[in-house]
Amino acid sequence: MGYNAWNAFQCNINEDLFLTTANLMVSLGLKDAGYHYINLDDCYALKNRTSSGAIVEDPAKFPSGMRSLTDKIHAMGFKAGIYGDSGWYTCAGYPGSFQHEAQDAHTFFDEWNFDLLKFDNCAIPYDDIIRQGIIGKYQRMADAIAKVARPIVFSLCEWGWSQVWLWGAKLGQSWRTTGDIGPDWPSLANIINFNAFITQATNFYGRNDMDMVQLGNGGLTYDEAKSHFTAWALMKSPLLIGTNLSAITNDVLGILKNKEIIAINQDPVVGESISPFSISSDYPPQYWSGDSQNGTVFMLLNTLNETADMSFNLTESPWIRAGRKYSVRDLWTHTENGTAVRNFTAKAVPPHGVVALLLKDAGDEPDGLYPACSVWYQCIDKNGTHVGG
Repeated sequence: MGYNAWNAFQCNINEDLFLTTANLMVSLGLKDAGYHYINLDDCYALKNRTSSGAIVEDPAKFPSGMRSLTDKIHAMGFKAGIYGDSGWYTCAGYPGSFQHEAQDAHTFFDEWNFDLLKFDNCAIPYDDIIRQGIIGKYQRMADAIAKVARPIVFSLCEWGWSQVWLWGAKLGQSWRTTGDIGPDWPSLANIINFNAFITQATNFYGRNDMDMVQLGNGGLTYDEAKSHFTAWALMKSPLLIGTNLSAITNDVLGILKNKEIIAINQDPVVGESISPFSISSDYPPQYWSGDSQNGTVFMLLNTLNETADMSFNLTESPWIRAGRKYSVRDLWTHTENGTAVRNFTAKAVPPHGVVALLLKDAGDEPDGLYPACSVWYQCIDKNGTHVGG
């Protein structure tokens, strides 16, 4: 969890911006909410390396130097992240790390004292130069990081073209699964839908990275913004804010600071993502669930362009026991909403809106319910009689 300036500022970055951002993270309560990384993205360097091959920070943008910047960030209780690229150049045309991996790792982590590296996938060398697959391309920097004398977070930004979710955990702690996010519902729906098929790749060893949290930059309704944050958090994506904090609204701030949603993302006991439990023609899937240290988590995502009631059978989720009742807590209204027995209906969910629930076992369901099984298909008495519904 933390901050990345690319979505809000792109190359318009400098030392003052990052120190101002760090101060705002504190004053707005985001640091206390769990956002602990302040990450640089592209465009911080000069376009040419030194004669000895070193990357140099742009003195016009960072006059005090990178080590001074990270010292100040660390003194405020944050960790600091830096950006690099596995090819000849970064995506914005600055020096990439190909054939300079060990040198750049020394610069980033020993000299500049950064704690995280986002490593991109632009400017790929010709085949007769690289002579390896995409894993080997990222392995070069992973090997260099392994020689650093302290833990470094290695965030692979490979865009998912080479099924990075299958191999990313061998090299790093997170891996981008799609192209860049856009500030609109079609982009969110595409990313959520794509990641619905690879939720099993996320756990404590590493996480599917669904890109930065794109709130407050225009293009999303309030309900879409809630859906965006809920999906990212409950699917255990890294939560990196990509908003201009100087212009943040109270609505966006309230979404980013929802402690009950953040608690699912940061669960110290359960590392797995929620997953769809009802697959149909919906794009993306509407009904999701997963385990947590405090109960079963549900996400109901209204993908329609109109308000809708959303209903499901509890035991469609593999985390729910048949024959039990469950207390229902709404993670957005922060209210206890009674007890669910067999089924639950969320009324009037807004277009592209979301409901996030935490269900806890509350004992046996009432006796005498008909039919004898909430899911009656193949439900049979011990004498062989179908129970029916």
